[in-house]
Amino acid sequence: MDWYIAVLRKYAVFNGRARRQEYWMFFLFNLLFTLAAGLIDRFLGTSLIGGLYSLFILLPSVAVLVRRLHDIGRTGWWVLLSVIPVIGVVVLLFFAASEGMHGDNEYGPDPKAGHTF
Repeated sequence: MDWYIAVLRKYAVFNGRARRQEYWMFFLFNLLFTLAAGLIDRFLGTSLIGGLYSLFILLPSVAVLVRRLHDIGRTGWWVLLSVIPVIGVVVLLFFAASEGMHGDNEYGPDPKAGHTF
């Protein structure tokens, strides 16, 4: 849950780098909250909760993906691949699962520096 909150604290921060763990833990909790909002909407017979949550979480979701791309040495513009059906999403999932660059890169210091994992 700490990773999810950390991403929300960086609500619209598109610079820097995000580790795989930060991205995937955010992804997991976002999925759980999206499912919960969907269940609440189904129970209430509306789509208000899910729609508001999706709107609220859109910017931090894109921001953490951009930071994840920065961690592997790619520009954030690669996010635009998501508009290509299926292939774009598969490529972005591959990028998100890739190991980050060791050491500093043009987008910032290594987020794993000083940690032993």
